[in-house]
Amino acid sequence: MTTGDLTTGDLTAGAPAGRRGRPRSPGPPRGPARPAPARAPLGARLRRVPLLVWVFLLVPLAVELFWVFWPAANSFSLSLLRWDGITPAEPVGLQNFADLWSDPIFRTALRNNVAWVVGFGGLSVLGGLALAVALNKPGRGVGLYRSAIYLPMVVSMAVTGLFWRVMYQPAGPVNAALGGLGLEELQRQWLADPDVALAAILVAAVWRQVGYIMVLYLAGLKGCDATLEEAAAVDGANAWQRFWRIVVPQLRGVNTVVFAVTVIDSLRTFDIVWAMTRGGPYNTTQLLSTYMFQQAFTAGNLGYASAIAVVIFVLAVGFIITYLARQARAEEES
Repeated sequence: MTTGDLTTGDLTAGAPAGRRGRPRSPGPPRGPARPAPARAPLGARLRRVPLLVWVFLLVPLAVELFWVFWPAANSFSLSLLRWDGITPAEPVGLQNFADLWSDPIFRTALRNNVAWVVGFGGLSVLGGLALAVALNKPGRGVGLYRSAIYLPMVVSMAVTGLFWRVMYQPAGPVNAALGGLGLEELQRQWLADPDVALAAILVAAVWRQVGYIMVLYLAGLKGCDATLEEAAAVDGANAWQRFWRIVVPQLRGVNTVVFAVTVIDSLRTFDIVWAMTRGGPYNTTQLLSTYMFQQAFTAGNLGYASAIAVVIFVLAVGFIITYLARQARAEEES
């Protein structure tokens, strides 16, 4: 029997009963695909935004431009002038920047700022990360400990400076504690000793900052994948290997935020130093910010102070861009 001898009944004989004798429907004809709807022009979409939204966007932007960006941009032009704020300004070109490098107080302030960035940033990050790892576990009283460590952050830097100024008094709690431990040889006038004054201020600043860094790292640790750490533990990795190889790579985004915040806070530190020593003794605790303030509002040299402000801006941008570039290169290589 050939194919031509087969009938429709023969072809459907082996099919299920419900499907026998039912010819297949060809279905509706398919037409050409519908084109995607055209996107409305940008102007039309902007006109759909409610007026109240524009008010909430533009009013803060105007305030920010007037109080922050315009004075910052004005600093660049003022740095090219010799001006005391009263008499007519005298253009001096780059002379203010040339005078900076021959100014011994500026060089001291610059060295102190570099040491401050390293010490303040390093101790704050290490302390905050260690506290975050220690307190990232459910337990009794953990919330109380977190609140107690973060509490200094709600106090301003100026108040923190005044508090630690009392702590460092010759008859204050620090020297009293050293005497109680039998370490009388370590007692000193902490803020009047040029050898330890900057370190004493650094301790006070880190004491306040470490709670803030702890909160940032706690938020980052909450987003880490716990299953990866559990799998590493099953494979025999110890606690340090799990932390360094599993947890730390997942904190890259938080590290970027922490680095930017720490560098900016380090370079604009002013109030705690001013409240504790005003740059003394003998200018040994001067930072770029305190020296800029003295030149602007004590010596009345606004052009010279603006040149210091430009240096602070360049250092901050340089640190942050360098770090971001290294992070991007590391991610591409990995």
